Amino acid sequence: MIHAEEFIRQINESKDPHIRYKDSRPICNIKQMLESSTALYPDNTAFWVKKVKGGAYEPITYKETLNHVNALGTALLARGMKDKRIAIIGENSYEWSISYLAAVGGTGVVVPLDKELNANELMQLVVNAEVSCVFFDAKFERIFKEMQDSGETLVKMLVNLESETSGYGILSLKELLREGQEAIDEGSRAFLDAVIDEEAMSILLFTSGTTGVSKGVMLCHRNIVDDLMSAPTVMNIRAEDTFFSILPIHHTYECTCGFLLPLYKGAAIAHCEGLKYMTKNLAEIKPTVFLGVPILFENLYRKIWQNVRKQGKETLLKRIIKANRATKRVGIDLGKVFLKDIRAIFGGRMRLMVCGGAAINPDILEGLQDFGIMAIQGYGLTECAPIGALNPDRAARSASIGRALPNFDMKIEDMNEEGIGEICLKGSNIMLGYYNMPQATAEVLKDGWFYTGDLGYMDKEGYAYITGRKKNVIITKNGKNVYPEELEYYLSNIPYVLESLVYDRESEDGLDTVIVAAIRIDEEEVALSLGGGYTDDMVEELLWREVDQLNETSPYFKKIKRVVLRKEEFEKSTSKKIKRFTEYNKQ
Repeated sequence: MIHAEEFIRQINESKDPHIRYKDSRPICNIKQMLESSTALYPDNTAFWVKKVKGGAYEPITYKETLNHVNALGTALLARGMKDKRIAIIGENSYEWSISYLAAVGGTGVVVPLDKELNANELMQLVVNAEVSCVFFDAKFERIFKEMQDSGETLVKMLVNLESETSGYGILSLKELLREGQEAIDEGSRAFLDAVIDEEAMSILLFTSGTTGVSKGVMLCHRNIVDDLMSAPTVMNIRAEDTFFSILPIHHTYECTCGFLLPLYKGAAIAHCEGLKYMTKNLAEIKPTVFLGVPILFENLYRKIWQNVRKQGKETLLKRIIKANRATKRVGIDLGKVFLKDIRAIFGGRMRLMVCGGAAINPDILEGLQDFGIMAIQGYGLTECAPIGALNPDRAARSASIGRALPNFDMKIEDMNEEGIGEICLKGSNIMLGYYNMPQATAEVLKDGWFYTGDLGYMDKEGYAYITGRKKNVIITKNGKNVYPEELEYYLSNIPYVLESLVYDRESEDGLDTVIVAAIRIDEEEVALSLGGGYTDDMVEELLWREVDQLNETSPYFKKIKRVVLRKEEFEKSTSKKIKRFTEYNKQ
């Protein structure tokens, strides 16, 4: 607890004007975080759950959650899982959540697995991580039973998160909960009194990069809880908040920020039933905080404006927004009053939306703010548990990924003449290293600094701006650097562009570099402009008019010289990022 108390003391004594909320409490591990939150907020709702698909949301309190975690952890220890690797796979759910908390809270090492992976990929990770126990949704039962029966893994215990009873060598989560509670009632304190090593690997997360190479990121309790203590000092999170959980919980962004952070602050979590139910669930639960990625924000924002145009209200809405921007300068937000219909799409109570995972068009964040919702951008990677930077909620800059969190550092290394270099991060949230990959670890951890591989620059106030990935830079024949993400950002401003991928080809004579943009169109926007029955030639002409305007303001080496109209969806990673180096995406 000494480290945590000193961590909080430094924050509370800081003169940084961006640290507005000095009510974080010291926590030294995830187990103690949940216990202290339960002591502070025993009867608060921790989770809103649907016991039946399509049914009503029902509350589960902090007290009930802690009891379930203690019961499950006790059962796991009784079944020999002390210090073992415990994998979890499935949809975002209360059952997934308590399994994570029980695994990491005094049992062993938790290994969250990506539910989008195929059986062969899962087998590889289970073998590499030396997994002994797997918690899974019912649809994965056959995969893991066959995996266990193959004898090629260390898996000794399988737990179905959804079944009512145990059978055929597979345990039921519900029966484990009953088993653990009975042991506690009989006096077992093995899990209740478990001692946590805050600096040992407790979480093993496999990244799903766009290159297809998966690395195991080793995190400890300190990495996570220091993020939890620091982030809410610049972003106001309240015990009255309800977080809307829609991103995959196995990703550290959702796991730390959308799951553990609300539990630290006494807030509630409501899991979305799936993308097609998002609007329905937002209306049902009326959340106040939404964590998302650019594609979610962009699709929501795009659909709002498409509906406004269909209703013939575009001019009226633009007038309201213009007036609102003027009144906000004197502290009056008309968006909360005159844009209730739009705010109702988000449930009516939404106050904070945080975008991470990739860079977002700042116009979308500012557009959401026009609707009366605070919309900010953050930055992170699995390797920093995951928060690397965050915009202060009262001093946000929409084009920026934010500033380093309190008690953490950020710098730009190897800057070029434009001031662009590699973003590096330092702090107690940085990973222990890559699992069984000492060479890869040494390449990114140098003198306490984590070299992110992201390129960007920093302004005088410490706000950082990303220009692209180091490995993605296109170097032209004449030695100029082209950042494809920059051009993709400009293309995203074109209403007819749904998504794009910028890459290079060699010119026919081999003397020049040709910048190519593969574009998937927004068919609804194109139809609004061209009417029904449009042809590919008409679409290409429409796109080239926009691209030509973009090229007019770009130096020669950055000009897009070829446009590929793409009909098929881009091949993506499980985190929904376009695979940049897959040749299929460049056809």
